[in-house]
Amino acid sequence: MRRSRPPFRRLTPAERRLWDAYPTGAWVDLRHGRETGSSSGGGWGSSGDSIGVWGRSRVVRAEVISALVLDRGTGGSARVPGVRLAGARIVGDLNLSDATIEAKVHLLDCHIAGTVSLNDARTRGVRLRRCDIFRFRASRATVDGLLDLDGSVVHAEVRLDNAHVTGQLRLSGTRVGTPGEAQNRGMPPGASSLEPPMEQTPWNGPEGSEEPRTWESVALWAGGLVVDGSAFLRDMRTTGGLRLIGARFSSGLYLQGAVVTADGTPAVHADHLQAATAELGAGFTADGTVRLRGARIDGVLSFHGAVLRAPGRVLHLSHMQADELILLPESIEGEVNLGYSRFGVLFDRPESYPGEVRLNGLTYESLRGPATLADRLSWLRRDPGGYRPQPYEQLAAYCRRIGHEPDARRVLLARQRARRRTLRLPGRLWGRLLDGLVGYGYRPWLAGLWAALLLATGTAVFTQWPPHQIGLDESRHFNAFVYTLDLLVPVSVFEQRGAWEPAGWTQWLANGLVAAGWILATALIAGASRLLRPSNAP
Repeated sequence: MRRSRPPFRRLTPAERRLWDAYPTGAWVDLRHGRETGSSSGGGWGSSGDSIGVWGRSRVVRAEVISALVLDRGTGGSARVPGVRLAGARIVGDLNLSDATIEAKVHLLDCHIAGTVSLNDARTRGVRLRRCDIFRFRASRATVDGLLDLDGSVVHAEVRLDNAHVTGQLRLSGTRVGTPGEAQNRGMPPGASSLEPPMEQTPWNGPEGSEEPRTWESVALWAGGLVVDGSAFLRDMRTTGGLRLIGARFSSGLYLQGAVVTADGTPAVHADHLQAATAELGAGFTADGTVRLRGARIDGVLSFHGAVLRAPGRVLHLSHMQADELILLPESIEGEVNLGYSRFGVLFDRPESYPGEVRLNGLTYESLRGPATLADRLSWLRRDPGGYRPQPYEQLAAYCRRIGHEPDARRVLLARQRARRRTLRLPGRLWGRLLDGLVGYGYRPWLAGLWAALLLATGTAVFTQWPPHQIGLDESRHFNAFVYTLDLLVPVSVFEQRGAWEPAGWTQWLANGLVAAGWILATALIAGASRLLRPSNAP
């Protein structure tokens, strides 16, 4: 049984073919000299046709497609109905908002002059591959299957905020945010000489927004998007940022090779994003901040081979969690913020931080990469917030955990030196004294060196100029080494101080040795107390 007569006074030849093919879901291919399902080329321009040869024989009104997919009757056909259309010039807005659509929609190499709207709709898989589209909107839509815009050009924006895709999301090779091309033609994207020009007005952003935005502000709106499968955005090109706040990608987000050029907005704004893995490397390029504050990545967050640049903060990865962060970009310009984040593995290298880096609150289980301890200490000193004890303690704890106790002591010594610069003059002077004598207790062998030097000096001097004996009623034998040692010990052990009296300038030396002994003892006690503190707090 054939479908009922279409509710239109007149159908174009292309519309008639589509109307007849709908019940069985057969392909209607309007491309000249090409076979159905051809995968070569990309978009209406790559079919070998120019804007001037899109004649009336290839025109399909958007309202005809709407009428087909919104009419659930299939005329008793055993085949699954659907719109499968290639090489058509679709005129008008394809408005399927609020609809429940049982048929599949697959457009290939089509030229869509208006907006494709699936707002609040529930539909089966939607595929618009290698199409030229003015705007695509699917806010709050539910797509039971694949949502595919691979290779398409979307001139204004793509809106997927709060949508739910049960299958995959595919935007690989898609170009989003290219209003300049339409303006150069003096007509809206997709228009031709068969249609009157549309007035060019700036897009004012999401509903409720008070601040006007141009098309270049955000290319992909996907806040709150849920994708049960993987999201493939490889080799995507956007003029405008990607807004992925609160989005969830259960099987991963893949942006390898994508190029995102933002104008005054973050290139990637993905606070509180959740994903099994997130690949932003292998040629991923961002002109603007990549922000994933509070994100949760169950697997790997990779920037391996990425090109990242921004005038201020280039990476904002604070308050997030990831099993592994691979921060090995090809080039990076700007500040990196890792504050208060938790990583199982941090894989980086010194070149990953060409500028300032915020590390306060950062915790990690393991560090990988070619960085030396000197590189790590330089890493800690780059915090624009100044001295913070926690990054030093975290690095020292990691060194201890892998059995590098000497490195841990070097880190804690560097922490004390960094802290010293924040103190007032008396504290800085006392700190320098502790550092020079015992290395704040982390180099106790320095006290031994100082004691040996003073002991050798005193022994040599008092051998040459021995002191006078006090109390001539008993005979004593003078030993310069024992006498000097007794001066250095804070409490007289060998009873030499009271038995001998230095004369002349050697008396100043003796007093200096006594004072040095007290200073060394105090420094050793202060250093030992620091070593014995469980938290190694300053």
